[in-house]
Amino acid sequence: MTSTRERQRAAARARLEKDMAERSAKARKRRQTQAIVSAGAALVLVVAGTVWLAMTLGGDDDKPDTAAQAPGASECAFNALPTEQRPAQIKDVGLPSNEQSATGVQTMTIDTNLGPITAKVDRSLVPCTAGSFSYLAEKNFFDNTKCHRLVTEGIKVLQCGDPSATGNGWRETDGTGGPSYRLPEENLPTDKRPPYPEGVIAMANSGQPGSTGSQFFIVYGDSPLDPAYTVLGTITGGLDIVKDVAKAGDDGAFAQQAGGGHPKKEVVIKDLVMSPPQG
Repeated sequence: MTSTRERQRAAARARLEKDMAERSAKARKRRQTQAIVSAGAALVLVVAGTVWLAMTLGGDDDKPDTAAQAPGASECAFNALPTEQRPAQIKDVGLPSNEQSATGVQTMTIDTNLGPITAKVDRSLVPCTAGSFSYLAEKNFFDNTKCHRLVTEGIKVLQCGDPSATGNGWRETDGTGGPSYRLPEENLPTDKRPPYPEGVIAMANSGQPGSTGSQFFIVYGDSPLDPAYTVLGTITGGLDIVKDVAKAGDDGAFAQQAGGGHPKKEVVIKDLVMSPPQG
């Protein structure tokens, strides 16, 4: 009897140990699985955190952070001229806001002594130049100024926008004036032939990058000018006025320099207005 009872106890003990071993193995496998899943989740979080960190911190070579910039706006660089580079022909008007709208279309209306000339300006193409022009127009910068240069051979342009070109007669300094700041060029027609077709209005500069000011020219015939001048907009009315001025010719005052001269038929800008952007 004793031996039989002992055998039964031994068998029961063996089954218990086997059962405990199986439970232990299952528990160990479950812990391993959980550990793998947890490690995978941690990896995902680390990767996601790295991406977030990279996006948040960025780097010196990344694109400028525009998070604080209003939608549809552009950051512009208006560079003030040093005081020693401001002769009497430079008109101090301060600086426009660096943030300018890059949406909508404006109408420029140039009211002259010969009638109105109008143009369409797309701010998505020239947000900074349009912003500068609007700023100057609000300050009556162009009022009572004369278009000081006409070129009837080759480039076919009428040039205006010098605040010092006023009053009776002409001065040797006409064509050297502008605002107290400069800005970089925009919307250069490098892929257009001709670069400046009839009916374009563009910004003059000194030939150096970033030298755009207030002077502009109206192209009254296809022009082979190098594509180094900002295309501001397109004339929508009054081009016939410019052509009539061209027919009257120029006095050749600039013939030995940049070409052309003062228009014989005087053009005075009485008022220049930029409408609020539409669309």
